[in-house]
Amino acid sequence: MNQLSIGFIGAGDISVLHAEAIEKIDGAQLTGLWNITDNLAEEKCKLFGCKKYDSAEELVNDPSIDAVFVLTNLESHHHYTCLALEAGKHVYVEKPVGVNQTEIREMVAAADSAGVICMPGHNYIYEPGVIRAKELLDSGKLGKLVSLYVMYNIEHPEEVAARYPGVIRQILTHHAYISLYLGGQPSVVSAMKSTIHYEEIPQEDLAMVTMQMQSGALAHLCASFAADDHAGDPWTVMIKLIGTKGATRYSYRDWVENTPAQVHSQTYSAYPYTILNADKYFIEECLRKGKKPLSSMEDALTSQKIIEAVERSVAEQRHVQV
Repeated sequence: MNQLSIGFIGAGDISVLHAEAIEKIDGAQLTGLWNITDNLAEEKCKLFGCKKYDSAEELVNDPSIDAVFVLTNLESHHHYTCLALEAGKHVYVEKPVGVNQTEIREMVAAADSAGVICMPGHNYIYEPGVIRAKELLDSGKLGKLVSLYVMYNIEHPEEVAARYPGVIRQILTHHAYISLYLGGQPSVVSAMKSTIHYEEIPQEDLAMVTMQMQSGALAHLCASFAADDHAGDPWTVMIKLIGTKGATRYSYRDWVENTPAQVHSQTYSAYPYTILNADKYFIEECLRKGKKPLSSMEDALTSQKIIEAVERSVAEQRHVQV
């Protein structure tokens, strides 16, 4: 697999970052894409310099395609992932992986049956600062984990947030797999949500979770589209671990450009590197060397259990066992 041909199913905003990442990976090429909206597919094919397929079926059945990136909306991940897996293609599926646990289990079964790799788009796991934090914990240099914080505070306009299912599914899914990777298995969650600045859409723009890990450590998770944090040492996107012997962190603020992005008030330039790192691991380590993803589909299933426990906690106003 020195030369790898990639196909995209889906041509939304995230496809741009994946296309830029693949262009930087030696021996990998974006061959083509399909999108349910044809004019967007044409636009992105011109931008990426790749082929436009007439259907998802045509793409996954193209013998020249080695792997498929499923970059569609959450509700269609299961359909297109299974379609590609059953065609014998390796798959990178964006998060959230599935709508429910059953969908994720069926993806796992399809990958096992076809003997191919299915990797969830758990991009933060592949950031060097997060990998370093894991290594520091595992080596004992941070001592016993006391607390874990995963914070996200980036204002999103209502017209943008309308495309998403709410911050619990859209953002806290990241927090769930990060907590699992760094803190181990959770035992109990307690959560609240709110809608602060949206006037027309029903989705929550703020959610907070307190989670107890099986180790006894506590995690605090925050996901907010309601407001930016421009205070000193802002919690724009922050992962912080505190142990009995030391602490470490990863932050979006490590590289910020003072120019407005398409949606955000500033350009958080550290973020695209998480996509590049995840794509490189999928292509160079998983596909070429046969390694397992750092965060597996089984981890995606546990993350889904966490999200569903969060939703029950909000609905029932109580602690919920994971």
